[in-house]
Amino acid sequence: MNGRGGVRGAIARYRGRDIELKTPAQLQAMREAGALVAATLAAVTEQAKPGVSTAELDAVAEQTIRDAGGVPSFLGYHGFPASICASVNSQIVHGIPSSSTVLADGDLISVDCGAILDGWHGDSAVTIAVGDVAPADLALSDACRGAMEAGLLAVQAGARLTDVSHAIEEACRAAAMADRADYGIVAEYGGHGIGTSMHMDPFLPNHGEPGRGPKLRPGMALAVEPMLVAGDPETMELEDGWTVVTAAGGRAVHWEHTVAVTEDGPWLLTAPAGAPDRLGS
Repeated sequence: MNGRGGVRGAIARYRGRDIELKTPAQLQAMREAGALVAATLAAVTEQAKPGVSTAELDAVAEQTIRDAGGVPSFLGYHGFPASICASVNSQIVHGIPSSSTVLADGDLISVDCGAILDGWHGDSAVTIAVGDVAPADLALSDACRGAMEAGLLAVQAGARLTDVSHAIEEACRAAAMADRADYGIVAEYGGHGIGTSMHMDPFLPNHGEPGRGPKLRPGMALAVEPMLVAGDPETMELEDGWTVVTAAGGRAVHWEHTVAVTEDGPWLLTAPAGAPDRLGS
């Protein structure tokens, strides 16, 4: 689940506040929470087929998390009523799972999931292609995933926070040029610090000039999560108080990983258990 709030003044908003630093043992605990999130998203992806409701996907997620001894991060968070955010097609983020929302062939669904294990949070999101999806929609999702990966690689000790933002933005623009497409970066929402709470300092914009904001230090952990839309990136929030959609009706995608700053480069905390998790090595 991504941080709310506009980008303007976001860096200044967190100036002077403490950013939580974790010990290697605490980051390892976050790695275990992140692996549970990865397993949960894999289980949801396996079930995301035409004819399946988003409420059924939510039930799969909650059961997977609880069977492993975890607690869903999202359930009850500021009143959110589910264990995942399930955002379909023009929904960007924070879609509420429902038995009346049934997946159809050609849909895109972005699933955001968080889990708490032994007091530590993991947070990750994937966009899933349901059945036979249009090539342009697949390209949009690939562009967003590539932008996330560029941002993850920029999470280096000694870098500045907006070096990550700039890497995301540049990757988005490069993908749009390569695809000859109009991709809009959602500016109102972004990544965030994470650890003993799901949303912590600092707010991480998904675009901006490099070299600003706090210096990244070993022990910090960030959720890196770009959101892209086809066309106009203007957003609106539905009457449920949660679901954010594209104002123009274009399709949207969302990818996210939790990553730690270490002396040896970025540590991907939400990689599947046993998968390579040291980036750039």
